[in-house]
Amino acid sequence: MTIDEILSGFENGQFSKEDVKKLLTPDGTEDMGFARLDIGRQQRQGFPEVVFCSGKKDEYLLEILKKLYELNGEVLGTRASKEQYEFLKKELPMLQFDEESGILKIEKEDKKHIGKVVVCTAGTADIPVAKEAVEVASFMGANVVSLFDVGVSGIHRLFNNMGVFDDASCVITVAGMEGALASIVAGLVKCPVIATPTSIGYGASFNGLSALLTMLNSCANGIATVNIDNGYGAGVLASQINRQTYENKPLQ
Repeated sequence: MTIDEILSGFENGQFSKEDVKKLLTPDGTEDMGFARLDIGRQQRQGFPEVVFCSGKKDEYLLEILKKLYELNGEVLGTRASKEQYEFLKKELPMLQFDEESGILKIEKEDKKHIGKVVVCTAGTADIPVAKEAVEVASFMGANVVSLFDVGVSGIHRLFNNMGVFDDASCVITVAGMEGALASIVAGLVKCPVIATPTSIGYGASFNGLSALLTMLNSCANGIATVNIDNGYGAGVLASQINRQTYENKPLQ
């Protein structure tokens, strides 16, 4: 939220003087008793606080989402269940839910998207984590292109689609098993690659540990690796890279 938006909100009665003080304070918080919302995060980092939904009491989650929506005009939640969505939509009918990625959101309709982030997966089993990254990066203002099922067992599928990486600010690769896709992509593109291991695989993949170690030990240049199944973290990092690359430039 910009300073102009905050002042406008004060003038039209949306915010009180106390609200304005909190919003203009970088470490400002909203104490809800059961949660302390980081309402200064937008000012510090450029993105408002995102809600991790898994494990939260329904009533707490509802109040948190309502408050963040009130303050920011939009809200994003990760790792939500269908049951949580069914409960929440009774009071937040505008809430959208993608069951595959577990993303909940209310998004501003007039949001501008800049740059280009490519999200690719090794297989279709990796898509839920990839879609979490897609949803997060898009919500945070990036144009996102998806390229699914281009793993090393049929690497020609990747080579036949190399044009998709043109003008990308960064690439997110999502892979389980041995996690080789990140190294291959990083050796072919000129932008940073965010390697995202998934827990997909047989016994010796150790629920994603094999892919994680492969990505951490890659000899390809320009790779940053996030935690296992952490599509959210990959999406945020991609958004930050994309914003630094394209901010204040015309849309591509």
